[in-house]
Amino acid sequence: MDNNSFSEITPEIMRLAKLSEQAGVIDSELFTKYEVKRGLRDLNGKGVLAGLTNISDVRATEIVNGVSVPAHGRLIYRGYDVQDLVAGFTKANRFGFEEVAYLLLFDKLPTEKELTDFRALLSHYRSLPTSFVRDIIMKAPSKDMMNTLARSVLTLYSYDDRADDTSIPNVLRQCLQLISLFPLLSIYGYQAYSHYHDGNSLFIHQPKPELSTAENILHILRPDSSYTPLEAKILDIALVLHMEHGGGNNSSFTTHVVTSSLTDTYSTIAAAIGSLKGPRHGGANIKVVQMFDVMKKEISNWEDKEEVSNYLKKLLHKEAFDHAGLIYGVGHAIYSKSDPRAVVFKSFVEKLSEEKGLQKEFALYSLVEKLAPQVISEERQMYKGVSVNVDFYSGFVYSMLGLPLELYTPIFAIARIVGWSAHRLEELANNGKIIRPAYKPIGEEKTYVDIDKRS
Repeated sequence: MDNNSFSEITPEIMRLAKLSEQAGVIDSELFTKYEVKRGLRDLNGKGVLAGLTNISDVRATEIVNGVSVPAHGRLIYRGYDVQDLVAGFTKANRFGFEEVAYLLLFDKLPTEKELTDFRALLSHYRSLPTSFVRDIIMKAPSKDMMNTLARSVLTLYSYDDRADDTSIPNVLRQCLQLISLFPLLSIYGYQAYSHYHDGNSLFIHQPKPELSTAENILHILRPDSSYTPLEAKILDIALVLHMEHGGGNNSSFTTHVVTSSLTDTYSTIAAAIGSLKGPRHGGANIKVVQMFDVMKKEISNWEDKEEVSNYLKKLLHKEAFDHAGLIYGVGHAIYSKSDPRAVVFKSFVEKLSEEKGLQKEFALYSLVEKLAPQVISEERQMYKGVSVNVDFYSGFVYSMLGLPLELYTPIFAIARIVGWSAHRLEELANNGKIIRPAYKPIGEEKTYVDIDKRS
């Protein structure tokens, strides 16, 4: 069977698909009747309580005179405000990924010796099995790096003599290995695709033990392995900000659900990767960059507030870009007045734009950040405030770093594997039951009809 016939949607499939779609549609009024919260969230974005976690917290409200009101967002890692964490390691001119990973996994900030030992451990694990690149990554390269990453993770199961051991020590060992290997799996997968599909030269650089995770990413990715200190610093901050986001995000919840079945670590993390791949979760920053690329061509004066506002209205009216009616990078399921990750990111993004000579582009981003909430509030009914989210600036950063679009979501995964690991270990440590939510059946009972009497 060739690729065309394998991928073909035949008329018979189209006919059956219509039947499947009709069978799947549920009257939207029934969700209200039975008080089912779609997406496990109410109209105000508040999630259904499905578990407890000590790993992180997302806060978007505060109590004033006994009433919950919108507030500037806060992201808490193991009790520490992420803004304080970033301020701490940047002030000391340290890379933060390894330090914050230690915090999320072990519920304590490491001492200098503990951090040194932890970095050495991650470096020790940053090595793939013999011939893995040649036999696995270089064969059948996929155009989607998240699929490549998931395949590589699942294949590592075959190299692990204790793959199904779900004891805490063994799962921790597996998680630390995956945290160390995600940059290699992602970037080598991209290099293979770039070579075989786009005809580019093939570069397979070995990681350097003395480099941080962020530095190794740039070292492995770039043909000449060169990067500036500011580039590595900002990529490191991006990894820290994407590392974890409360137990209720889709991929972390997936990690809890799959872990609760007591399956292996590789299957669990592959499931989380599948969740993060979705454009509603991890792929939004790609849309932000693409939207701005079109916007920069269609707006003649990037400093004209009225012209920019009119373009944003066109986006909402499905008259521009992808006609989806969205301003990508603006709004969040939880945050209202501000996304703390975007707040932290912005000052560093401005510095990078100066280094790259892209001040005008940064000014356009800043103007859209200011105008978009105003335009949205004028055009649509709002249940809570709206602000730019972390995807708004992370896509711009990745484009300034010269990262290919294919690696935007894998970079997210390289960071979020730390959070997934912490959630997997937390689920196992609490020895909970298998997660099995209830779905209310609404179909009518039917009487069996012999085949010769069916219409």
